[in-house]
Amino acid sequence: MTDVLLQETVDRVRILTLNRPEARNSLSPELVVELYDELVEADADPSVSVVVLTGTDPAFCAGVDLKAAAVDPKGYFRLFDDKDCIAQVSRVRKPVIGAVNGATFTGGLEIALGCDFLFASDRAYFADTHGRVGIFPGGGMTARLPSAIGVRRAREMSMTGDIVDAHDAERIGLVNDVVPHAALLDRAMRAARAASELDPDMTMELKRVYAAGFEQALELERLTARQWGTAHNQDGLAGRRDAVMARNRGQIGQ
Repeated sequence: MTDVLLQETVDRVRILTLNRPEARNSLSPELVVELYDELVEADADPSVSVVVLTGTDPAFCAGVDLKAAAVDPKGYFRLFDDKDCIAQVSRVRKPVIGAVNGATFTGGLEIALGCDFLFASDRAYFADTHGRVGIFPGGGMTARLPSAIGVRRAREMSMTGDIVDAHDAERIGLVNDVVPHAALLDRAMRAARAASELDPDMTMELKRVYAAGFEQALELERLTARQWGTAHNQDGLAGRRDAVMARNRGQIGQ
């Protein structure tokens, strides 16, 4: 394992930290593969009861690494055929808790939505910028976002790309709780320890039943994403990413 993903286990809780702070923890090819593999390994490890996902400041995850995708679009997106780290978050049979420490965009938001519950730092903010960068969502956005916040708010996020700050995210039901930045991991670990006390077979059945009904919507999204990627030129991704980041800095006053 390289240093793009950090891993430690505390009290039967596997903590996975996305660690590309210079790129806002965007999903480089190396990170895609390592996050997928570590989620699979944690799910299979009998010494692990709960997974906590977080990022190295200042971001949780900016989603697709658009610079890498611009160099080789087909090769980059083909990685997700076998190592779909975004989809794998929701496939883990054990509880997965998101500790959202900062910016959470596009595929990063899909990673967060794949978690069973979310705690946010007061520095966190969220946006679905798929439309602005020209990539159709394929990691569960159109299924899970409306389930979390309601269909009208979900459409607004996806069709405007506007930012939602941590406190608004709590108000609309996107996150469970907002805490001071320094207290974020403690809050996630407190919930993780409580979740680890349940019978693991009960937890797996709860997750299975909660997930029922999503599959048709997820499959439609995946199919549409594949068709969109085939029909639309992915050149200029890095430039669109830079434009989106500049707009987002304006929205949050940076």
